[in-house]
Amino acid sequence: MTDATMTRAPQTPTDEPTMAAQATGLTKIYGQGNTRVVALDGVDIGFEAGKLTAIMGPSGSGKSTLLHCMAGLDNISGGETRVGDTLISELSDKQLTLLRRQRLGFIFQAFNLVPTLTAEENIMLPLLLGGREADADWARTVTESLQLGERLQHRPDELSGGQQQRVAVARALVSRPEIIFADEPTGNLDSNSGQEVLGFLRRAVDDWNQTVVMVTHDAHAASYADLVVFLRDGKFVDRLASPTADLVLDKIRELEV
Repeated sequence: MTDATMTRAPQTPTDEPTMAAQATGLTKIYGQGNTRVVALDGVDIGFEAGKLTAIMGPSGSGKSTLLHCMAGLDNISGGETRVGDTLISELSDKQLTLLRRQRLGFIFQAFNLVPTLTAEENIMLPLLLGGREADADWARTVTESLQLGERLQHRPDELSGGQQQRVAVARALVSRPEIIFADEPTGNLDSNSGQEVLGFLRRAVDDWNQTVVMVTHDAHAASYADLVVFLRDGKFVDRLASPTADLVLDKIRELEV
């Protein structure tokens, strides 16, 4: 099956892009018998390091399922998944927990902040859980870039939705993960707050060489990506490099026919 993330044809082995995460023959099945649903059907896909990749497709195409399987948040039914050179589909639950804490960052639509902790405590939580010391200079760079300096001692219920998602972005960045998985990160935000968050994710890739994989249904959000990969009925069906919102919308319309 065609790899979804090749933005250019390799000329020599040295031209091969480095994949931050990839899957081969990835299958995910829910239920059995009359309730059996094939959410992912033999997907071969890779996400290039140092790039922002958006995952799109019609409702029920398997977008979030793909992200959750690639991030080790959901068990797979067949195939294999890797983060870097680590075959995560064969890790134990304990090993998966350590991998998620130490090497991955997450941003969710619902923010997933701990309500009793301050913004600063929420940002530092992954490091604390992993028993790691924070890099004070890096943490300051992240919080100042996200304009959170004056809000660090506020709890989530004292922050706007946009500010809460900025805290979630800072939490994902502060540990310098190998890859950040973002599931509809602007889904609960107004247009202005959403554009701010997308701008920060774009900057994380361009200025700090992060890798971001983002599920979205929003063509405007997808236009911030270097590459958009499209799913339909649990299969990888197309890709779009250097996307614009109009090009993404045209592709989605094709897939929905």
